[in-house]
Amino acid sequence: VQRTRHTKDDLPWQMRMKFNSQLNTVDLYTLINTHTNIPKIREGRLAAQSWAAHVPCETQYKDAARQILEQIVVIHRMCMKYPEAFMFASSSKASLIGITEPSESLSSSLIHIILAGYRKVEEKYAFQKLAGYFTVVVCFPPRADNWLHNGLSEFGKQLVFEINCIGMLIDLAHVSENVMNQVLDLSKAPVIFSHSSDYAVCPHKRNVPDDVLRKVVNEGGEGGLNTFRMHCIFTFLFIFNLDHFDKMKTVAGHSIIGFGGDYDGVGRVPEGLEDVFKYPAPVAELLSRGWTDAEVKATLGDNLLSVFREVPTLCTRQPDDLPIPYEEVKNDYRTSYGSPVPTQTVLGQFSPSALWPWH
Repeated sequence: VQRTRHTKDDLPWQMRMKFNSQLNTVDLYTLINTHTNIPKIREGRLAAQSWAAHVPCETQYKDAARQILEQIVVIHRMCMKYPEAFMFASSSKASLIGITEPSESLSSSLIHIILAGYRKVEEKYAFQKLAGYFTVVVCFPPRADNWLHNGLSEFGKQLVFEINCIGMLIDLAHVSENVMNQVLDLSKAPVIFSHSSDYAVCPHKRNVPDDVLRKVVNEGGEGGLNTFRMHCIFTFLFIFNLDHFDKMKTVAGHSIIGFGGDYDGVGRVPEGLEDVFKYPAPVAELLSRGWTDAEVKATLGDNLLSVFREVPTLCTRQPDDLPIPYEEVKNDYRTSYGSPVPTQTVLGQFSPSALWPWH
């Protein structure tokens, strides 16, 4: 039986909220009141899991960088405490890290992609030197369901190239349609949507329009279908989630479809997909809808693995450490030491060709 590779799970955040990240006080074999524990993972036949290193929006411009690094440490410790269940991504049984929602964890500086964790994570959780993924969204308003910028900021544009440079995946979950298109135009590597669905089936602003889906397949990317109830219908069964699979397959083919989840990051999930151990149910339903064994196998993880293998490390230079100019941040929670960035180097003059000769 094919096993599932799943692109987002917020169990590490539940460890933070319920146990203050004290893993010695919790047993992942007997843990209740979460969507995920080790027995559920095994019953659901999960082969690989991207754990979300998530911090809430209220940390923005405060202590987000510290919080995100602590979440990465929690994920490391989960793997160390349960080596019989979790292994680094050099194996077919893998725990990956997704640095997700939102990218304020950079604390307005590109160097935080590399410092104290991200590059280290890239080396330790390696699929072809892949760290996992990074979500390019900044909080506005607190649920990150609306957008402050009309597309990528100048800092965001440079961030795309820096992530390409180190061989990390870009995740476009939660971003606006403008950002989807801009990143797809700028990125030299495939992207993913770690937990999004089809906008034509459910016109929720977190979902992906058909024209963007076609663009994703042209770039060799992948979209992980969300289990979150999007309020498009009041009585929500898991079989309606699979309507997204059918529509995306019609629009862009089965090769971009995957299982996204969002377990332990949402309070409401479809009936029949209440926990990670329910994954065999949608597999059976897809087969009953006429999907072939090969197509279902692709959605269960082969599509995602193919994206991992196609994400190259595009440069060997040192990372850019240019921060957002201090005067543009405008908050009372930051300190400034050393020489300020001259205004003439503001990223408004950003030029991809100036940074990358291969662009």
